[in-house]
Amino acid sequence: MPNTLSRATLSTVAVASAFTLVTACGSAPEDSASGGSDSGDFTPCMVSDSGGFDDKSFNQLSYEGLQTAAGELNVEPITVQSNSPTDYTPNLNNLVDQGCGLVVTVGFALADATKEAAEQNTDVNFAIVDDSSIELDNVKPLTYDTAQSAFLAGYAAASYSKTNTVGTFGGSQFPTVTIFMDGFADGVKYFNEQKNRDVRVIGWDVDAQNGSFTGGFEANEVAKNTAQGLIDQNADVIFPVGGPIYQSAAQAIRDANRPIALIGADADVYVSDPSVSDLVLTSVTKGLATSTEQVVKAVGDGSFDNTPYVGTLENDGVGIAPFHDFESQIDPALQGELDTIRAGIIDGSITVTSPSSPN
Repeated sequence: MPNTLSRATLSTVAVASAFTLVTACGSAPEDSASGGSDSGDFTPCMVSDSGGFDDKSFNQLSYEGLQTAAGELNVEPITVQSNSPTDYTPNLNNLVDQGCGLVVTVGFALADATKEAAEQNTDVNFAIVDDSSIELDNVKPLTYDTAQSAFLAGYAAASYSKTNTVGTFGGSQFPTVTIFMDGFADGVKYFNEQKNRDVRVIGWDVDAQNGSFTGGFEANEVAKNTAQGLIDQNADVIFPVGGPIYQSAAQAIRDANRPIALIGADADVYVSDPSVSDLVLTSVTKGLATSTEQVVKAVGDGSFDNTPYVGTLENDGVGIAPFHDFESQIDPALQGELDTIRAGIIDGSITVTSPSSPN
């Protein structure tokens, strides 16, 4: 069955070891700051958040976008990995000192450090992923209305569920996390309205804006126990939102020894992490690689502007991945229904909102 929603699917490849990677506050090799011939001395740079570039999620996708653009521009990028929040400011200063023409900071956690660096270095361009709080001429926000795509995933989860219970949980209660959870829960609600069903969502209350969170974005016992709590309430679809915490959810699912599907976030987790591919129903994707690639090439071409980028279903900046191995297990009518809903969201006949949606 064709999956027209796959146009927004991100194809994620492993981070190649041949690329220069600077961890914590280390210095890059001296030749890393030299640009290629096509773009003069332009050097694009990137700082990860504490999840690192191998998180199989938004850090890795942003990294891949940087590398793709750098290859097309024939320049050598510099990447600096943060091991903790205390690394953000020194890592940014490190890159500015090395003559970076653009610094991409990955994640809202770097907002304060990015703003400070941008204010102090007005001749350097910055872009920040998942944050729109900075209003400066030299900072471009890259944001994503994932409520739209999560709405589709919630509808699909409700359609697939055999227990009439689906669950979601997040890393920390930040807008970039809860926007997924809002859309997911609203998609389940829409399914119930359309099908006269009563599939319940556990782990998140849209009206109260509260639910289950692990307190961080690490794959650990807390994340596994949080997923287990949803499983114990009979959820047979689980949507973890927060980088690597899906890995802990996958462990809980395997331990449960009964059919439970996983929904990925940011990347198409079926592709980015084959170790859990047999569990992945679909993923709610963000065009991190594409948007990062675009801003790097814009600076390389001398056309940077600070107009916020907002990824939507209409511009393929968000989407849902194919059903992959689950395609034979879903309702044959589901894909057509999702195509209709997607079109309705784009033309405005179906309203999807979240308190955390980008302006």
